[in-house]
Amino acid sequence: MGRQVKSKQRVADHGEVFTAEREVNAMLDLVKQETERIDSRFLEPACGDGNFLVEILRRKLAVVKSKYRKSPADYEQNAVLAVTSIYGVDILQDNVEACRERLFQMWGKEYTANCKKETSDACREAVRYILRRNILCGNALTMVKVDEAGQDTEEPIVFSEWSFVTGALLKRSDYRLDVLLSENPQDEMYDMQFSLFGDDVANNQNWVIDPVTHQRMPKPIREYPAIHYRRVQEYGE
Repeated sequence: MGRQVKSKQRVADHGEVFTAEREVNAMLDLVKQETERIDSRFLEPACGDGNFLVEILRRKLAVVKSKYRKSPADYEQNAVLAVTSIYGVDILQDNVEACRERLFQMWGKEYTANCKKETSDACREAVRYILRRNILCGNALTMVKVDEAGQDTEEPIVFSEWSFVTGALLKRSDYRLDVLLSENPQDEMYDMQFSLFGDDVANNQNWVIDPVTHQRMPKPIREYPAIHYRRVQEYGE
């Protein structure tokens, strides 16, 4: 990990101070069991250039190695799964790009070391694509994307959820971050309160009923057909 401050101006403009390695590990150790679950999802709302996310990925890949090092195919698929579970938002584009690159370089180093001659350029490109969908430039407080000047736009932050459905088939579903983090409206009074202000939650535009639990859950704004995980980049941006 690098220094905690890039410049005094960035601190003044954005309050940017990076968390030191010791503190990162101490905080992650509080949820150590989750950091070692390959599919456990993490969202860092002010990810900077990735100090927390890189360490989370390192821990996940260590578990992948311990379980699947004897099978390059199983290692590859579970290493991809580890990447799909990591999300980040930062208000500065250079941090976003640096975070994506750090995560990819760590993943690529471990992937090459474990799979050797059985590595795939298509798989590498798929991981780059997943990181472009999972590490985004935006304002995590207002939950909208920002422009080149770092100012809020009207476009909501949209994350992709990745789910292995059958074997090597991976399914992408896109969700608005503000809906994912909003209160789940479970009763009629909640609907009534929001209907007074014209909130679309009351009209169920962002929610669906779970057929098993019969509770409301966030509705994806877009769903894609399952595809081999090495080909997810074919979805397009």
